[in-house]
Amino acid sequence: MNYPERLENVAVLGAAGKMGSGIVLLTALEMADLSLDPANRDKEFTLHAVDVSPTALKGLVSYLREQALKAAEKKAVALRKAYAHREDLVLNSDIIRQYVQDVMDIVHPTTHLSDTFGSTIVFEAASENPALKVKLFSEIRAHGHPDVWIFTNTSSIPISELDRKAELSGRIIGFHFYNPPAVQKLVELASGGTTRQELKDFSAAFAKRIRKVVVPSSDTAGFIGNGHFMRDLLHAIAEAGRLTAEGHSFVEAVYMINKVSQEYLVRPMGIFQLIDYVGLDVCQCILKVMDDRIPGELLHSALIDELLAKGVRGGQFPDGSQRDGFLQYVKGRPSGVLDPESLAYTPVDSLAATCDVKLGATPASMISWKAALASANSDQSIAAFYADVRKTGTLAADIATRYGKRSCEIGRKLVADGVAANDEDVNRLLLTGFFHAYGPINSYF
Repeated sequence: MNYPERLENVAVLGAAGKMGSGIVLLTALEMADLSLDPANRDKEFTLHAVDVSPTALKGLVSYLREQALKAAEKKAVALRKAYAHREDLVLNSDIIRQYVQDVMDIVHPTTHLSDTFGSTIVFEAASENPALKVKLFSEIRAHGHPDVWIFTNTSSIPISELDRKAELSGRIIGFHFYNPPAVQKLVELASGGTTRQELKDFSAAFAKRIRKVVVPSSDTAGFIGNGHFMRDLLHAIAEAGRLTAEGHSFVEAVYMINKVSQEYLVRPMGIFQLIDYVGLDVCQCILKVMDDRIPGELLHSALIDELLAKGVRGGQFPDGSQRDGFLQYVKGRPSGVLDPESLAYTPVDSLAATCDVKLGATPASMISWKAALASANSDQSIAAFYADVRKTGTLAADIATRYGKRSCEIGRKLVADGVAANDEDVNRLLLTGFFHAYGPINSYF
């Protein structure tokens, strides 16, 4: 099969979730674009959007229509050329309307896995549960197309393990989109030991067509992205414990670590806010996958287990708004910090009044995350800021320095262990996938 033939019949599992909906959108747009090529006019492109929730699938349809309209408006000039053979399409509004309809006609929402059995490509965006994924893949292998290719969005489970347990004979690859897929430029690509070369080649071509930056990872639990993030969050939790042992309250410790990891590490959000964004339940699943498969290293958080047992989850509501976790949120912004004992949230404003004094004066050279991204000389500005941080001797400087050194250590170990091919791949992934202002492997600390 050539490239367009392979994409004639596609399925997405978990299609109405926050990851799956983006994968459906990107794939449907690519299929619609292929259908406009005169060489493909005889082909019928079909995407089965599979999810267990009929209600969520209705929301997916609305999301797709809205996003397809935005995509059409951005490429109206190109679409006019593509529809040049259609004499009935005169106005730009007619062309845009037709493209949106073409995209929507490709997508077939369904709650039945059996509808995917004719697909030659299946994108899987189910929960990070090895047993569930193996069950789905095994059913598809047993009843589906004999040459079906599986693109799993797993962010932690080794591809070789899924391949072996589902008996896929190399017809699976790790194609990890970052959240949200329609916006994030990164795809983390992981091949198993038996992943077929033609599947690897197709994956590279598909990623290029949908304008993604590809960072390859070895087939190691957690890969590069979560290999860094999970160890990063464990460091933050350990640091909160250290500060608590030194006499600060837990809510003060979390506030200070979150503030320093955002402002002093020049990141888009603090580490506890990021944990909440991903979801404590998701983080727990990823940690378990890694802990079970990486010997000699404790990759587990009793604190996350405790909070989940008490019903604290984080993550997003169906409408995309942020659910409370370590932090409480008002209009998407942190407004309080959780006390695990009482499950009450202490207002951020009251914590700032005392904790900011404890953290110490901020160097005048501090550069914000937004400013760093916009600056042509951000490396020099960040280096100057950290030089000043080291001179201050404040609590914030100590936390930031310890944090930066640990982040760099994690990155270097990923390279030393062969998870990443080189320093550049680690840095590119954190810059692109996590929107950091600089890579973790650096000379700042």
